[in-house]
Amino acid sequence: MAKKTDVTKSSKKDTGKDQKKKGGIRKYFRELKAEMKKVVWPTRQQVTKNTGVVLSVMVVMALFLFGVDSGLGAAIKAILKIGG
Repeated sequence: MAKKTDVTKSSKKDTGKDQKKKGGIRKYFRELKAEMKKVVWPTRQQVTKNTGVVLSVMVVMALFLFGVDSGLGAAIKAILKIGG
């Protein structure tokens, strides 16, 4: 049987390093600027509406968790009162 030839790991690492160095920081910022131009930013009205939704959900969840915590606390106190 014929043996398969293996590519050495060091040669793979070297090519990866060479590819990363090409272009460098300037290329990164050029590409970053191009991507930022593609972003569709929300309007002030959309941001305000979304902020209102987030705050409303936070208040509802806080009240829910307060209720659960109070209920479980009262249940634990009742159980401990019975046992003691």
